[in-house]
Amino acid sequence: MATMNFSIPEDVKEAFNKAFEGENRSAVVADLMRKAVEDRARRRRSADFVERMRRIRASGRPVTDEEIKRARQELRE
Repeated sequence: MATMNFSIPEDVKEAFNKAFEGENRSAVVADLMRKAVEDRARRRRSADFVERMRRIRASGRPVTDEEIKRARQELRE
């Protein structure tokens, strides 16, 4: 297991400690970090999807239902 050290505002620390009193705070932080990483990846995929759709539209060719379906599926993964 790795260790990370970082500074946070005192009010955030107090609120966190109060909200998660009695829980394994390291596990809570790890879970929150996992969720943040997943959220960032999802936002990047979404931005990539939008950019691909812009390029397709700019190419002037019609987009097939299959291409749209495939792009939506990739976004959900």
